[in-house]
Amino acid sequence: MSEFVFEMDNISKEFPGVKALDNVSFRVKKGEIHALVGENGAGKSTLMKVLSGVHPFGSYTGHIRVKGEEVQFRNIRDSEHHGIVVIYQELALVRLLNIMENLFLGNEVSKNGIINWNEAFIRTQKYLKEVGLDVSPETRLINLGVGQQQLVEIAKALSKNAEILVLDEPTAALNEEDSKNLLKILRELKSKGVTCIYISHKLEEVLEIADSITVLRDGHSIHSQGVQDDGGMTEEKMINFMVGRKLTSRFPRKEHKAGEVVMEVKNWTVYHPELVEKKVIDNVSFQIRKGEILGIAGLMGAGRTELFLSLFGKSYGREISGEIFIDGKKQTFHSPRDAIRAGFTYLSEDRKEKGLVLGMDILSNTTLSSLEKVSDHGVMETFDKQVVKAGVINYLKEVRITNHYVKQLQIKTPSIEQKVKNLSGGNQQKVVIGKWLMTEPKILVLDEPTRGIDVGAKFEIYNLMNELIDNGVSIVLISSELPEVLGMSDRVLVIHQGRITGDLPWQEATQEKCMYYATGGK
Repeated sequence: MSEFVFEMDNISKEFPGVKALDNVSFRVKKGEIHALVGENGAGKSTLMKVLSGVHPFGSYTGHIRVKGEEVQFRNIRDSEHHGIVVIYQELALVRLLNIMENLFLGNEVSKNGIINWNEAFIRTQKYLKEVGLDVSPETRLINLGVGQQQLVEIAKALSKNAEILVLDEPTAALNEEDSKNLLKILRELKSKGVTCIYISHKLEEVLEIADSITVLRDGHSIHSQGVQDDGGMTEEKMINFMVGRKLTSRFPRKEHKAGEVVMEVKNWTVYHPELVEKKVIDNVSFQIRKGEILGIAGLMGAGRTELFLSLFGKSYGREISGEIFIDGKKQTFHSPRDAIRAGFTYLSEDRKEKGLVLGMDILSNTTLSSLEKVSDHGVMETFDKQVVKAGVINYLKEVRITNHYVKQLQIKTPSIEQKVKNLSGGNQQKVVIGKWLMTEPKILVLDEPTRGIDVGAKFEIYNLMNELIDNGVSIVLISSELPEVLGMSDRVLVIHQGRITGDLPWQEATQEKCMYYATGGK
């Protein structure tokens, strides 16, 4: 019998205009944690969709063997029947249902068409215990944190008798504590014989958890080895295999000379939208200077995102009070549109839900927030004889401007008519950035701009940030990755429980100081 629990040989997969996989081979031994790494667009997700039956037999070429037997998956159920379960970065859970209902959704515990809720409850308790989640099976998903929801997904996989568990960016949205807990659970599953395929851009995490690593680049399988083989794997080696070049510095810092104050916030206070007594932002005041990168650090739940969403046209919170000044002039933003017109823009941490319209093409997404700039204006007479200004979108103008940003941001796409849902995560992020650059911002807030994208795409975004600073744009960088904040910022604000507890120039900002302020030090 083969030592490999599954083998994929010479897998090739094409989409219109793109060869996503080109003769990729991938083999995993039983009971190991095998990491799959590569830049966005390297083919990792496509390869796993072939393995899981999302891309059915006949839509690709090559062979798949599970436990030595060749298989042909026509759909997801076929792959699950062979013990293969995939947990994607966007969790496939129904938040308004409880844990028990989610675990057996579409796979109900029933007899003669009648659901046996007592049996479902007992089984759910068993699987929750296996993943170390001490909550009632009747707890609704909406009441769980992201880390707990991730464990529910793993419990759901175990309920399907998973022997091969594929995790795609499982810690991308988790804080440090939840990430450590998840890795602990995976080690326990490994000890019970479950094989894990671990896809992640967090290379230090990969080295901590993986037994073996396979690197993909541009749809090809480039390198595969045990973590301890051939002198051991390192982050630098992985990066070289992934990008095909050396990155001299993970964070290309440039000296920026901060100019005059471009934005000032005074006594900003925000209450929770649902919890009446909870003050999320408490009397915060700070300044943003022209031509600087202002880093925002703090632990999960400190109020970083909530602060800037509330500033962005009151997109979050209630009973908001305080003052905003841009170029010394007091502003009142009733909506995001008001903020955009004043030169203040916000790139959401959730690009797929709040940054893009996935079913639309690159062209439509890029111009979405700036339709006035690609419109020809005239006048029209309404039915009641009133004369009003009207705008008609100029398609040629749209094409010209979109092509400019595709070229400037080096977006990899066969055409600007490509739907953004078909782009890699890094290229999707570049489309969002292009959309906001088109608004010609004075202040650009980047909330987790490199979450879920590879080191090569991160490096490109860091260089773009430096270019924007050189052109006079001020950047606010919100990130859960403290090395990123310290590596790119000119000044760091640290937030703890809705208050600014630290304001440090980059020369004085260290991980130790930031953590001191992030945990309440003053």
